[in-house]
Amino acid sequence: MPFLIALILIFLLQWFHLRLLRLELPEEAHWVLPWGLGLLHLPLVIFAGMRVAGLGGHGALALVQAPARVAFYFQAFTVMHLVIAMLAEGVWRIVHRDTPSATDSETEEEAAVDPGRRAFLRTAALASTGGAIAFGVDGAREAYGNPEITRRTLPFPDLPQGLDGLRIAQITDLHAGPLVGPATLRRWRQLTEREQPELLLITGDLVDSRPEELEPLLEAFRDFLPPLGRFAVLGNHDFFDDPRPIWRDLEREGIRCLENAAALIQRNGGTLALMGLQDPMARNGRFRRMVFGPGPRPAEAARDLPADAFRICMNHRPSEWEQALAAGARLTLSGHTHGGQINPIPGFNSARILGPRTEGLYREGEDLLYVSRGLGVVGLPIRIAAAPEIVILTLKRG
Repeated sequence: MPFLIALILIFLLQWFHLRLLRLELPEEAHWVLPWGLGLLHLPLVIFAGMRVAGLGGHGALALVQAPARVAFYFQAFTVMHLVIAMLAEGVWRIVHRDTPSATDSETEEEAAVDPGRRAFLRTAALASTGGAIAFGVDGAREAYGNPEITRRTLPFPDLPQGLDGLRIAQITDLHAGPLVGPATLRRWRQLTEREQPELLLITGDLVDSRPEELEPLLEAFRDFLPPLGRFAVLGNHDFFDDPRPIWRDLEREGIRCLENAAALIQRNGGTLALMGLQDPMARNGRFRRMVFGPGPRPAEAARDLPADAFRICMNHRPSEWEQALAAGARLTLSGHTHGGQINPIPGFNSARILGPRTEGLYREGEDLLYVSRGLGVVGLPIRIAAAPEIVILTLKRG
């Protein structure tokens, strides 16, 4: 069903593209439009079909991925282009509402060649192109510039004395892969290591979609060894393909993956119970029609934990905060939202479509949730009003 919906959307966009481009291109070029648009979108259709068929590890997928991404960028650009064209058409009709309409003998295409209307729509198309370029340049600068370092001190009255001053680094949504390369990963590692955290927590979406994309991330963080260890949970993107190689390689590198599990960490006589919940995508089977786990199981994560241990939960999706609270988490760390990633409307966070917890600190009684905007990007290599973020949290007793 998702594949069918995607095909319908692509064909609808094709039809809109044809209508728009016929206004902008000379008539003698019209015959190439259906063929050109069809060839452009073919890799995207093939890529989506292979994903749905569960061919994530197939070599042909890698070959078609780059042209499919080009087609996706074209779609993103032309959606904005079409929206502006429709707005321009509406403005034209309002301004010329008193102009006599086309005669019954004129076809819609004949009416569309009105020189004034064509010139107006062409001007709007050029303006939208310029706006898209400026939008993309500014968005790429924000996405690939140095991330913001968010430093917060979080007080808890029941924090064990031995955990007072514990310094935690949270990084999330790195999306290592086509849009996030080794140099960017190494820079993120250097900025995180510079903060000298005692504990490194990675809260999901380590790769963009394929297990083999993990290796550059592991290479970048290989010698970063905080004194209290490195831990991770997987996010929804990590389950787009078989996650077992990711679990294996994380453990091989000494990054303990907590999936409905916990680790006890001792510091100055205080006990920290670090829990991790599995992402619901584990049971989704969206692309390979396979189930790799039960999803979040708070009772399993909290099983046999000491009563005096202070509980922190890594939970990729903030929408699952209630699951972490059920496990007794005093502090929950999440990502997933990217802070909306692209927020073109001032004051409105695009991540609201995922739920009310979009970024920053949230409170439920004495329990806290921090939602990081994360570091990487998905789909488009841009961020707008959602700068990448490294989170440094210091626990304080009191």
